[in-house]
Amino acid sequence: MVQVKVGLPSSAGQFSQLTLTQRNGKAHLVESNGHSRTHLPKVEHSVIHTTPGRIRLRVPRLRHDPNYAQRLQVLLEADALIKSIKLKPAAASVAVTYNPKKVSEFKLRHHLSHLIQAAGEVVVLKPAILPSTKETQKSWPGLQLSGAATTLAVLGGPLGLPIPPMLMVGTIALATLPVLQRAWKGITIERKLTIDFLDFIAIAITTWQGHFLTPTLMLNLIEIGENIRDRTARCSAQQTLDLLSSLGQFAWVERDGEKQQIPIQDVQRGDTVIVYPGEQVPVDGTILRGKALLDEQKLTGESVPVFKTKGQHVFASTLVREGRIYILTERLGNDTRAGKSLQLMEQAPVHDTRMENYAAKIAQQAVLPTLLLGGAVFALTRNPARAASILTLDFATGIRVCVPTTVLAALAHAAKRGVLIRSGRALEQLAQVDTIVFDKTGTLTQGEAAVVGVESLNPTISSMRVLQLAATAEQRLTHPVAEAVMRYAEAHKIEFLLRSKWDYQLGLGVQAEIDGELVYVGSERFLRHKDVDMSALDGRQKPASAIYVATNNELQGIIEYCDLIRPESREVISRLLTVENVEVHMLTGDNRRTASAVAAQLGIAPTNTHAEAFPEQKATVVRELHEQGKTVAFVGDGINDSPALAYADVSVSFANGSDIARETADVVLMHNDLHGLLEAIAIARQTKQLIQQNTGIVAIPNLAALVVAVFFGLNPLAATVVNNGSTVVAGVNGLRPMLKSTNS
Repeated sequence: MVQVKVGLPSSAGQFSQLTLTQRNGKAHLVESNGHSRTHLPKVEHSVIHTTPGRIRLRVPRLRHDPNYAQRLQVLLEADALIKSIKLKPAAASVAVTYNPKKVSEFKLRHHLSHLIQAAGEVVVLKPAILPSTKETQKSWPGLQLSGAATTLAVLGGPLGLPIPPMLMVGTIALATLPVLQRAWKGITIERKLTIDFLDFIAIAITTWQGHFLTPTLMLNLIEIGENIRDRTARCSAQQTLDLLSSLGQFAWVERDGEKQQIPIQDVQRGDTVIVYPGEQVPVDGTILRGKALLDEQKLTGESVPVFKTKGQHVFASTLVREGRIYILTERLGNDTRAGKSLQLMEQAPVHDTRMENYAAKIAQQAVLPTLLLGGAVFALTRNPARAASILTLDFATGIRVCVPTTVLAALAHAAKRGVLIRSGRALEQLAQVDTIVFDKTGTLTQGEAAVVGVESLNPTISSMRVLQLAATAEQRLTHPVAEAVMRYAEAHKIEFLLRSKWDYQLGLGVQAEIDGELVYVGSERFLRHKDVDMSALDGRQKPASAIYVATNNELQGIIEYCDLIRPESREVISRLLTVENVEVHMLTGDNRRTASAVAAQLGIAPTNTHAEAFPEQKATVVRELHEQGKTVAFVGDGINDSPALAYADVSVSFANGSDIARETADVVLMHNDLHGLLEAIAIARQTKQLIQQNTGIVAIPNLAALVVAVFFGLNPLAATVVNNGSTVVAGVNGLRPMLKSTNS
């Protein structure tokens, strides 16, 4: 995605600032109020010549509008899809080179068309490529200034070099500006005296007294703390998740009896959309004609594809595994069920990404008492040095440095263990989790069908013969259950028989001639429709998911399949329930019977099992648990999980989960193994213990020194040594997770 700051002329002749976002092959102009403009002034253009990797276009406006030429050049050079450009205004042409392996010629031509239109009335105010994963550079070199101030203080103090005092004072003043700004913001906006106000007073007093080394050391610690906290914070300006990016860029529609491929943004309500095998459904609507096997796992969590035909509803983001359908478009974009899921996610509460743990709150609460105590000592002694010593022993600086250092070390340690924790806040919340909600499909289970048993219902043939007939009939089919049968047959080294004629009926089963016998493999409905004698099923309990095998109109056997539970799921759930003392819930879009069977295998209570849950219901369950006062973690991996992930106190996904789930999650299990969740909880709780230790390491020496400063007096430099020394010790203690990770 490329963004360029632009402006459009208003009716009053002024420019309103917008952001031009190139996304999904289309230019979007987003105003400061969040509205999007996609209809831009028409600019005539045509394609002159194309070769693989190169397109040359004629744009007549280039010849007589140099400003337009400059704007177009900026937009093209900023585009990630374009390798290079040659723009010739005199010839009214522009040549573009690109990588044909990354983008097709058809898509790039459409993309270029939108850029040419976008440059029509756009005034480029600040051309720049804004990285999606990196923050812009800080404008104020706080750490460099505090370092320079310390160098000058050492040269002019202990080393005795003739450094002009005004130079040292000026450098300290510049380095103190961020502290002053934060203190002023606290007073004027937050209406309270903050830690920064206390720091500013202590720096001002010690600087005024000429103890230049003391304020410079304080400034260094403050800046180090700020930099570390910024590194551990999760970026609050995440990219907007666009529904259309998960659906592809183009769609086939039937208009006036003709089929045409158009950009997905141009599809309108009432259009007939055609979806072919292997394509995602781009809209919500009703099937007009055709039939298809639809994989709805991303949306509903249902692991087994669903057969749908004329008159049934289909939803955007589901995948057509087999068949072809013509859909009457009823809902588009954010109005689709998938779009509503993203809206739920975007409306979820946004948490502060800077750490606000209990240690920092204690430090904040100490500001006013420390200030009053310093004022009282000064009133009694008229000695500013003693007052400055008390202000220096503020507890806050040490805590503000050692806490983020501890968190940073924990995040690094977790990353080396295959767990990506995005922020200090996520780590803190993870340490307090008492309830974990799991999605079923793809999280507690493997997310694909697998054969779990083959049974013969005819005493004269073996179960392996039943499997052999089924595998032979279903070979080369792409249905997930057929693929599961093939894998099971290969694992048991089954030899395939000779299949002659065969006919696959979508959503029902397959009919084949094998060794002179007519074989049917499919659903019970399919076999009954073929007049197969199904009396062998009378009085039997039918499995939740199964296909049936028949020869010569007689039922021969049953092949049972299911979505297998992950190998580690039982152990992880048991550990959470017994050792970690965590309440476990399971959410799934599956039916109640399937959900209960999986929950029973994992030891999850029936009251904590929530079946047939669409995305909005999943988010509701998480919200209700949160309102009960629980600290909730949600673990999921699909589009349907993203709202629940966003509403949870801490969200967990897998590295191979959907893009939306992965971007929404606070914690990503890089090894795609639930054991990583146990690792993450253990690291989070260890970090909480270290923070408690470090709070004591900082507080006890400073408290003792404070008593000395109040009753006997303490040199400001000595107070700084105590304060800084305890900070260093606490900081080293906080690095233990990182050191442990390095040694291991």
